[in-house]
Amino acid sequence: MSNQNTNIFMFFFLYLSFLIGLLQMDKCSLESAKMLILDNMVDASLDLQSRHDVQTCTSWRAPIIWEGMFDPHHYDQKHKEEGSSVALTVFAVGSYMEVYLETFLKSSEHYFMLGLPVSYYVFTDTPEKVPNIELGPQRRLKVIKVEKYTRWQDISMMRMKIISDTIESDIRHRCTHVFCFDVDQVFTWRFGPEALGDSVALLHSYYYRLPKKLFTYDRNPKSKAYMETGDFYYHAAVFGGTWKSVKALTDACYKGIMEDKENNVEALWHDESHLNKYFWLHKPSRILSPEYCWDTIIGYRRDIKVFRLIWAPKHYITLRTS
Repeated sequence: MSNQNTNIFMFFFLYLSFLIGLLQMDKCSLESAKMLILDNMVDASLDLQSRHDVQTCTSWRAPIIWEGMFDPHHYDQKHKEEGSSVALTVFAVGSYMEVYLETFLKSSEHYFMLGLPVSYYVFTDTPEKVPNIELGPQRRLKVIKVEKYTRWQDISMMRMKIISDTIESDIRHRCTHVFCFDVDQVFTWRFGPEALGDSVALLHSYYYRLPKKLFTYDRNPKSKAYMETGDFYYHAAVFGGTWKSVKALTDACYKGIMEDKENNVEALWHDESHLNKYFWLHKPSRILSPEYCWDTIIGYRRDIKVFRLIWAPKHYITLRTS
């Protein structure tokens, strides 16, 4: 593609992104956070009316967390008092290890769940290459060797079983909550206990203002991930909850993936399609705004006040073939 064509494409993309940013979101109908179905009593302190530009709650009375809705110190203190602890799972297989893992872990040490005990679970096919990161107090790192599949799609889908097995064998004995991340991301701002809940989903940064008919659910009736419609489009780069809820999610997604394999079917967006189906049938109790996983290529959006986690530059052609 020539430089001129590239510039035209980027101009069109940014203009389209600007127009999408003008589309209206639904508005929260609740007058007070006390009307939410609360994950934790601290959620009653959420200010649902502080953000008139975005949707701050769902139809099933779960909060959607945006900057300006919460007092961070209040959440920090409450979860310390309750003894919350978090497992962070991340897969770094093949070239993803060398390109992304060190930056991901170092940025996490600066911004992820500071003040709470955090256990990192790094799944990789090359344990000897895991960088030696200096960890803060109450933080530990465990490396678990996994198989490197030929296709990156299989790596993406099989992580569901691996996470479930690790929750059962280890995490459930150490941590109250689990968060699962893609490795090709960088923490750039607070990602704190306000994100903790029973079942936590993330609004996809490319879809959160689009009409539902444009959501890329799996439309193949032969797939267990098939959906005609849904509530939101969720991003599988970040999901979490209590260890029980995350195990239930990963077990269900893995079951759907394996049933598809038996029928020679593969969901459109692999594990993300199955995750969206699960959250359609089992509503998340907490949703994170795109501030918790943003792609800066989208450009300026006035509703995105902070970048808590951003997409790292993608090198898919190289990484997914190496």
